[in-house]
Amino acid sequence: MAGVLAGKIALITGAGSGIGRASALAFAREGATVVVSDIIVDGGEETVQLVKAAGGEARFLQVDVSQAAEVEGLISQIVETYGRLDCAYNNAGIEGENVLTAETSEEGWDRTMAINLKGVWLCMKYEILQMLKQGGGSIVNTSSAYGLVGGYRLPAYIASKHGVVGITRSAALEYAQSGIRVNCVCPGAIETPMVSRLTEGQPEMADKIAEMEPVGRMGQPGEIAEAVVWLSSDAASFVTGHTMSADGGWLAQ
Repeated sequence: MAGVLAGKIALITGAGSGIGRASALAFAREGATVVVSDIIVDGGEETVQLVKAAGGEARFLQVDVSQAAEVEGLISQIVETYGRLDCAYNNAGIEGENVLTAETSEEGWDRTMAINLKGVWLCMKYEILQMLKQGGGSIVNTSSAYGLVGGYRLPAYIASKHGVVGITRSAALEYAQSGIRVNCVCPGAIETPMVSRLTEGQPEMADKIAEMEPVGRMGQPGEIAEAVVWLSSDAASFVTGHTMSADGGWLAQ
């Protein structure tokens, strides 16, 4: 049986680990040819090997999503190789400084915004320009449950993820009649390298995060990947401008 993304050409940024890697594997399982992108070469190439080992098709292209020329070159390489870009999952991001608002450095603020928000905008910019030429496509961005509510510490991260929600909604409206759907997924606490960095040496913090989730545990990267696959597929053909929470019920509290 053909997968729900059979024959699609898909780009996933931040695919060298965590949710991005799980999504690359899920997209390939569903029949997509996956372009794995990350700034870290080793992680990206490992993801490609995992996809191929599972019987899928993938290639790695390194990119710094905060640099316009690199993002434009990424999309150009995809189109030169495959002729089109059907699905894009803009997932690259960092947690930024784990400090209070008044303790955040200007350098830390700028770096987090450059990757998490400017990077998503740059990817969308060049993806949309290509999708307009070919008559449509699907874009999914990674926001966060913290893109919908406030929180303590991580102020640059939280602000950037609110921005991702805003630009997702704006683009969805702008291109709704051009065959381009734009949505975002808002994960809760997921067992990823990012969360591991935040809880390093503090097992009690990891336990506390799990306890905050109504389901009583952190989520797995693959659970977010399944949401992204659906949003990217034709099964979600009437869904655009949506902020899909995949958070174990955390925002329902």
